[in-house]
Amino acid sequence: MKVLLYLEGEKAISKSGIGRAIKHQQRALESQGIPYTTDEHDDYDLVHINTYGLMSWHLLKTAKRSGKKVIMHGHSTKEDFRNSFILSNQIAPLFKWYLMHFYRAADAIITPTEYSKSLIQSYGITCPIYPVSNGIDLAKYVPDKTKEEAFREYFQLKEGQKVVISAGLYFKRKGIEDFVKVAESMPDVTFIWFGQINKMLIPAKIRRLVEKNHPSNVIFPGYIKGDIYEGAMSGADAFFFPSLEETEGIVVLEALASHQHLVLRDIPVYEGWIGQDAVEFASDVPGFVSALRKVLSGQSQKEDAGYAVAQSRRIELVAQQLADVYQKVMED
Repeated sequence: MKVLLYLEGEKAISKSGIGRAIKHQQRALESQGIPYTTDEHDDYDLVHINTYGLMSWHLLKTAKRSGKKVIMHGHSTKEDFRNSFILSNQIAPLFKWYLMHFYRAADAIITPTEYSKSLIQSYGITCPIYPVSNGIDLAKYVPDKTKEEAFREYFQLKEGQKVVISAGLYFKRKGIEDFVKVAESMPDVTFIWFGQINKMLIPAKIRRLVEKNHPSNVIFPGYIKGDIYEGAMSGADAFFFPSLEETEGIVVLEALASHQHLVLRDIPVYEGWIGQDAVEFASDVPGFVSALRKVLSGQSQKEDAGYAVAQSRRIELVAQQLADVYQKVMED
């Protein structure tokens, strides 16, 4: 069995969760010794499609005509498309209709969580849907003092300065407005939001929020990877992710793997795999402030239980799960 891993527009989405997910898929296949290619012109037996563009649709139809098996990755839903780009809420029903063409045509769907599986099933999709985490490379996020020092030096943080970080595209759905409101209520703490997107693609209100309508204790440094980002994950005092909708949340896995203290919005996607023993949950700005104060004062010590969650989704386990799904689809 040879697998084609397909990602349309790789350069455009390399900084997104989908871009990181396909890297995890490559690692997983390598660890299982499963031959794969990223070139659609190569020979292959099964194609695992991660995107929904016109080239992805063309590849899906071509593969089906050639008798190849097709797996669609359910990274996206109507629910997590809303509150993102300009006019995304108005377009969301059309986006759902468009997604269903891909999902209905596939032999099977892989999606990160039971929650995202339930959403896709609610669309009337009847092909097999397998929940398989995007996975996390635990070794990459082992706390490293050198990386943590690089993070603090990059942002010129003073000794003892409390720092709360988050990561994601500049979307309303990611909770960026609440992130700024919480920072306004905690002027003694530095808040850093990693990530970026072309600002012309997002609503003017969010664009102004990022460019100027935020307090001085909020920093938007853009997309940063490597030692500084990994050092931030373990070297900050808390990871605060107020996202309103996710299919899993790769950055959440990264923070858990970093032995970090997490404050998350209490949303359905975390049910069944992240419990209150592992993170602090809240649902509004006062709740987030209270949870963060609890973490920053040392009253919340849940990082070990959080790390156990990351271990349950480590790349080695995901690799075996992917291999099992590929085998089932080939046999069917």
